[in-house]
Amino acid sequence: MLAKPPLKIVLCSPRGFCAGVVRAIDTVERALALYGAPVYVRHEIVHNKYVVDSLRAKGAIFVEELEEIPATSAPVVFSAHGVPKSVPEDAIKRNFFSVDATCPLVTKVHREAAIHFKRGREILLIGHSHHPEVVGTLGQLPAGAVTLIETAADAASFTPKDPNNLAFVTQTTLSIDDTAGIVAILRDRFPNISGPHKEDICYATTNRQAAVKKVAPVVDAMIVVGAPNSSNSQRLREVAEREGCRVSVLAQRASDIDWAQFEGITSLGLTAGASAPEVIVEEIMGAFAERFELSVETVSAAEENEFFPLPRVLRPDAAAE
Repeated sequence: MLAKPPLKIVLCSPRGFCAGVVRAIDTVERALALYGAPVYVRHEIVHNKYVVDSLRAKGAIFVEELEEIPATSAPVVFSAHGVPKSVPEDAIKRNFFSVDATCPLVTKVHREAAIHFKRGREILLIGHSHHPEVVGTLGQLPAGAVTLIETAADAASFTPKDPNNLAFVTQTTLSIDDTAGIVAILRDRFPNISGPHKEDICYATTNRQAAVKKVAPVVDAMIVVGAPNSSNSQRLREVAEREGCRVSVLAQRASDIDWAQFEGITSLGLTAGASAPEVIVEEIMGAFAERFELSVETVSAAEENEFFPLPRVLRPDAAAE
């Protein structure tokens, strides 16, 4: 029997679930425990097939729009990405028992945009069109109140109504470097533009990208555990590629791995997007252990101890209030 070739796996820390994702998943599980199945969820609660399938098996029913839900007294949960204002308004009209699992850091962006609007500012949103978080943020204000800026070219060509009465907010899951470039263009063109007091890109996105920046330059290949529709996971793969890692791939499960890409490697970086569970990191390590003799080390970029409480309606003390 041939000896397996050695492979050093370098685990990025932090990786995987963030506090907002934990809160969203716990919201659905708590609603199921309190009220039983079904619990309806508008959009994927987080962008991860494994998580969604696990919750579906427990009795969650996922829909894209409220109109797919029949008349019901069952809880209706809004996903971590946030929703346009029209969605909770529709839920009220249909007498739904709605539970908002929007990440508090996304809600912070919604509030910032609302404050700028009240102050009469023209608002720019830096983000990716059609991503549910962006759709939700745009939907906080009347049509036309917010202009989407997706690229540096958009920032360079944007023509404001009044260059001295502008503000910007950003999607929480963007590339830190790309966003910094766009913000620099806007600030250069419009010195009086108002921005967030604290960066809108969330701590989890920032920390996971920082860890990848440490690891990607010193490994032969990098795997990011995450879904193709997960913005923060896609940004992690792009960061690894930008930092010079010649093989940087996204994988939802071990079965996604194209082993030909990893022939001859001696080191592998491994991380996970904020909506990817650690069990899949372990699954992928197991798949590599079948082919390589592993040694494992962890490289840390930050300590995380953030915690977001469940929506008030699901907390144990809710009934006493």
